[in-house]
Amino acid sequence: MSISDQNPETVTTSPTTNPAEYWRRLCRVEGSPLYVCGDLPHADSAAAEQLNEWVDEGITSIVDVRIEWNDASRVKRLHPQLRYIWNGVDDAGGDQADEWFDEVVEEVLSHLAATGESAKVVVHCHMGINRGPSMAFAILLALGWEPIAALDAIRKARPIAAIIYADSALRWWHDRRGSTDDELDTDLEKLFIWQMENRIQSDLHWVISRIRLAEDDAA
Repeated sequence: MSISDQNPETVTTSPTTNPAEYWRRLCRVEGSPLYVCGDLPHADSAAAEQLNEWVDEGITSIVDVRIEWNDASRVKRLHPQLRYIWNGVDDAGGDQADEWFDEVVEEVLSHLAATGESAKVVVHCHMGINRGPSMAFAILLALGWEPIAALDAIRKARPIAAIIYADSALRWWHDRRGSTDDELDTDLEKLFIWQMENRIQSDLHWVISRIRLAEDDAA
């Protein structure tokens, strides 16, 4: 029996017994200007309420990496002072392109440089499990974080984050640094061990299924 087939009350490996409670929770990555979250609700009133919460927290920029939707017009209408960066990709597993990381990280670093210490950036996808946390990981790498420290910080802030495109982010980062193959292989091995220790794959489908149920209930 797989994790996804088990009764939620019998699952002991998941970092939280109720993944849906993290879906749209704004999660601050300690020691950085980054937050990770799920998307805004579709209903205008609920979206406006969540956006107000982000602004009250001091968010200055939103990075949206969903390919299936974007809230550019809504954000511009409700909070035109926010910088909205939309660069969507599909969440289909496999690899993500270097150009995706290049484009988003460049815009985020530009925003951080222009805004200074007051900058606060929320990075999100739909559920805040894979694409958003993986881009947050790439940004932390670009800010000088060590890979495992960055993964731990994201996971601590957002226990449902699987960060399954972390390997793509590592390959992108090492390529841009001009690293040797040995340096890349060492970090990929550390990533593999980290994924095993955090039971990423065994928990992933169960976590997604819990949020899907909440999504159906909210529809």
